[in-house]
Amino acid sequence: MSAERPSLPPVRLNSEAELARDALAAPLFVRAVRLARWAGPDTRVGAGGELVEAQLPAAAEHLGLPADEDGAAYASEAWRLAVDTGLLDVTDPEEGADGETEGTVTTGENLALLTGGSPQDVLSIWLDGLDAVHADATAPVLDDFADLVGEDGSIDFDALDWDPEAEAEFLDGVLGNLYLLTLADNGAGEGPVPLPALAASMIVPDDMGEPTDDILEQVSEAMMRLDDQFRLLEPIGIVEYHPVDEALLVEEGEAADASAAGADDEDVTRYGMVKLTPLGLYGIRARMLEAGVDAPAVGDLAGKGADALLDGLAHYPESAARAEVKLWLAEYGTGGAVSAAAELLAAARGADEGAPLRRLHCQQALALAGPSAEPAVRAVLGDPELGGLARVWLAERGAADVPAPPEDMIFWLAIDTIAAQLDADGELDELQGLIEGLSAQHSGFFDEVWRVDHPATADVLEAMGRLHSDKKAAKDARKAAFKARSRAGG
Repeated sequence: MSAERPSLPPVRLNSEAELARDALAAPLFVRAVRLARWAGPDTRVGAGGELVEAQLPAAAEHLGLPADEDGAAYASEAWRLAVDTGLLDVTDPEEGADGETEGTVTTGENLALLTGGSPQDVLSIWLDGLDAVHADATAPVLDDFADLVGEDGSIDFDALDWDPEAEAEFLDGVLGNLYLLTLADNGAGEGPVPLPALAASMIVPDDMGEPTDDILEQVSEAMMRLDDQFRLLEPIGIVEYHPVDEALLVEEGEAADASAAGADDEDVTRYGMVKLTPLGLYGIRARMLEAGVDAPAVGDLAGKGADALLDGLAHYPESAARAEVKLWLAEYGTGGAVSAAAELLAAARGADEGAPLRRLHCQQALALAGPSAEPAVRAVLGDPELGGLARVWLAERGAADVPAPPEDMIFWLAIDTIAAQLDADGELDELQGLIEGLSAQHSGFFDEVWRVDHPATADVLEAMGRLHSDKKAAKDARKAAFKARSRAGG
């Protein structure tokens, strides 16, 4: 069977040390750490672990923020993160002499890990912080909280019209689309993404032509919600965000029109622009992995067997595949090229559906192994499955004494090469050029090739009949495919 395609293309992540430094530099995380170090025995917290209102001005002042409503809000947000990430431990609240229920705090174990732990420790703590901020971003927007509180003091949650699972799923979908756009075209999509495009990607059906007024209104509402959410997410370090121009918020309907209209680049920036940071790529991937999504990263296959490498590379983009192979080869060290090449060649054997693509990736991996791999390559010159690619590898390096391949090996290699490219789903023009080039190298190609004892012979010939631009050659290919199927008994 062909290797199952991963859900997402592989991502190239910064090193854990670099990511840990980025995490420690995230503005909200910095403020949380400063408050965790500022807190002392006299620091009082409420029943929910929040810093009591009377101490918010002092906390804001410690953070270099003004002792006003905004400063208090920032200080409160940073305090909650410090508690949520284990930088502070809250004691059970007790009722004081004044009748108020208050608790105290002590330094959490995680605070020491930020300076004495490993990069993985730092990133684990930061991921807890990302989860907390994500939860805040998907919390309901309360325009008038008093209207939700009953006479007995209870909160009427049903009146919120809030579905926490749906809200979290929507934001995760947006972040997933942003992740995909960042990885698009082998990383060429690393520029900022317009907020209207992100909102539309979640609202507008793929098969819809001109969006309806109702759809545009939904996109506009989603944009405004996302604007609030990205403002909350930016301080934890996962995005760089240029928010919606507040002047637009009073221009009714204009934000919705931007999602579909052909506004120029200068106008689009007014509707919000967002970009995932390297730390954001790491964080969103971690959340996807936790949710069971197959989200590979370059380097995942290093240290694994050659079979895992070749199967894993099956649908990697070329640049990511090269980077992965280099990391895999590095595990063998400078003197291990022969051993690495021998393991690659052994893993490339097989008659299953995915074998041709494994051999293609084996050949590409051997190209990075260097000339010192030659003894392992020469050892398979007589192998019916590997002898062809071995001769190609040796010829490309100008090696001497390369025996000429027998005719049946030439035809077998042609079928195997085309089968691999068909499985790889490469560019149609390139595939067509390969088909026409291989069939032109040997006179009477289609008169002989149908006899090749390869599991993909008939399928390859049928594909050649569809793709060959020469009508006569295409017809010959289809006839050869029929003969191959007849020979195989079906």
